[in-house]
Amino acid sequence: MAKTIITAALTGAITPTGFDVPETPQQIADTAYECWKAGAAVVHLHMRDDNGYGVMDPVKFYETIKLIRAHKDCDVIINCTSSGDSRVSDDSPYGNAMRQLHHKNVPGIEMGTFDAGTFNWGIPGGIFSNSPNFLITLSKIYQEKGIKPEFEVFDMGMIRAVSVYWKKGFVQAPLHFQLCLGVVGGLAASPQDVQDMLQYIHNLQLTGDLPKEITVSGFGIGKGHLPVLAAMLANDGHVRVGMEDNVVFGYDKNGEKIMANNKMLVERAVNIVKAYGNEVASSAEAREMLGLKPLDHEAVCKALDEVTVDQLNAAKQGARDEFGSTYFEAKAMGK
Repeated sequence: MAKTIITAALTGAITPTGFDVPETPQQIADTAYECWKAGAAVVHLHMRDDNGYGVMDPVKFYETIKLIRAHKDCDVIINCTSSGDSRVSDDSPYGNAMRQLHHKNVPGIEMGTFDAGTFNWGIPGGIFSNSPNFLITLSKIYQEKGIKPEFEVFDMGMIRAVSVYWKKGFVQAPLHFQLCLGVVGGLAASPQDVQDMLQYIHNLQLTGDLPKEITVSGFGIGKGHLPVLAAMLANDGHVRVGMEDNVVFGYDKNGEKIMANNKMLVERAVNIVKAYGNEVASSAEAREMLGLKPLDHEAVCKALDEVTVDQLNAAKQGARDEFGSTYFEAKAMGK
C-alpha cells in the first residue's frame, strides 16, 4: 500500500492574527506535537515576533525546536523556512544573512525551504526575492549542515531553475519538491496546474535535466487546498495542510464559514489519505522516503543544550555589524 507524507505548515508569515494560528515558540511547539500525534510526519516552521509579525529570528527557531524535542516520544521531521519576514527580503547582504542565521546556528533542523526564484506576491503585493546569490549561499549552508532542501516552486520556471542548480552541483539528489499553488504571482491552485507541473518535472527527468530520485508534495492556498490535495493523491504525491495556507475548514448548512485550526486540517488530511486507500507515512517512514538520516534524539538534544540564547543574539548582532541593514524599510508581514 502506498504511503503518503503529510506536512503541517503551522503558522506562516502572513496569516493575520485573529485566526487560530500559533505564534509563540510554546504555542508552535505544542501545535507541532499535536499535529504529529494526529498524523503529520513533517512540521514546517515559521516564527512570529512579539507583535505577531513574521520574523527570521534564530532565537525563536531555537526555542521552538528545543521545546519540540523536549517530547521524547516525538520524532516529527523539522522543516524550517528560509523566508518569512518582508523586512529582510530585499536581497541585501544583511537581509540574506538574517534569513540564513537559524540554519547556520540552530541544531536539529532537518529540512529547509529553497524557493527557487523571485516573483510578485500579488496585485498589489510585494516582491518575494530569492536571487541566485542568496540561493547558492543557502545551498552551501544546507550541504554543510546536512539540511535537505525542500524546493518550493510556484511556476514552471522555478522547476527548471532547480534543474540548473542540480546540474551545477549546488544541490544533490534525491530532490524534494513542494508545489505551491494559488499565489497571484504563480500558478493557480487547480488539478490541471498540478498535472502540468508534474508532467514538466517528468519531462525534465526524461531529458536528464532532473534526477530520477524525486519526491513531490503540494498544497493550494485558500479554497484551492482541497482540489490540490486530491490531485496530489491522484498522482501518487504527498500533501501539505495547515493554517499557513488556509484558515477555513468548510461551511455549515447555513453557508456560514467553519474556521479551521491546524489539528483539524491534519485530521481531515489523514482521513482523506486513508479513504483514498493509502497509508499515512510515519515520521520514520518519511525520513526513509525523503533520504533523511534516522533521528538521533539524544544527539540533537545534546547539541541544542550546547547552544545559548546569548550566542544566537551575538550572531544577530554580528550580521548587523558586518552588513549594516536592509536596502529599504518594508512593512512587516503577519498583520
